[in-house]
Amino acid sequence: MRLRQIALVAYDLKPVAAQLNAVFGLRVAFRDLAVAKYGLVNVVMPVGGEFLEIVQPMTADASAARYLKRRGGDAGYMLIFQTEDALAQRSRLSGNGIRTIAKLDTPRYTLTHFHPGDFDGVLVSIDTAGDGSDWNQRFGHWPPAGSEWCSFSGPDAVGIAGATVQAKNPDAVAQRWAQLLESERCGASLRFDGAEIKFVEPVDADGTGVVGVEIAVRDPGAVLARALSLSIAVQESAIRIGGVSFVPVERNPA
Repeated sequence: MRLRQIALVAYDLKPVAAQLNAVFGLRVAFRDLAVAKYGLVNVVMPVGGEFLEIVQPMTADASAARYLKRRGGDAGYMLIFQTEDALAQRSRLSGNGIRTIAKLDTPRYTLTHFHPGDFDGVLVSIDTAGDGSDWNQRFGHWPPAGSEWCSFSGPDAVGIAGATVQAKNPDAVAQRWAQLLESERCGASLRFDGAEIKFVEPVDADGTGVVGVEIAVRDPGAVLARALSLSIAVQESAIRIGGVSFVPVERNPA
């Protein structure tokens, strides 16, 4: 299984996208009109072969609007995993009592959004693109980013290396997620194909949700310098954008 996309939620997505562009060189590749059925607008930004999405609620009754209120502002919102067979994962998890809140089954794309209450407050989706054969290829097919996303990849950021999730009992949550996602666990961390998810003690009053993202880049020092030059908050190598701590880590593309 692969961590392919991370979504943020914002009251206004434009300044968040602008900061990600200014600091990491990320560019908007796609706006998905289909998210309107959830009361949202969005942008999708390639990060090497992975993606950051920013969603903005357009209706007061959108679940994302309620989430913004609960988290107290812009925040990490969703983790999207890619696998070879999303239908098999849906069947397995549903058989273990995990609730689904959205499904899509087409030859082009299969997705299942699982209830945040069953993933310790985090909205999780497990998806398959096409027949699933290229699920672990770095630049494999990914319909949520459109058909031309490769041409929007910036020169500096080369991938998403991981995410951080806050939880009231990090070890117990890591153990639970390891079973749910059939992943390798090391303490309060889970290892996936090319990325790691870390669980930490709560950093805010809500105590749940995605609070950090590791972005693999060629030159972390240059990224931090850009953030400081733009007066964007930096603390211990973490850059605060959209309510999330973005940590640049060094990695050159293979």
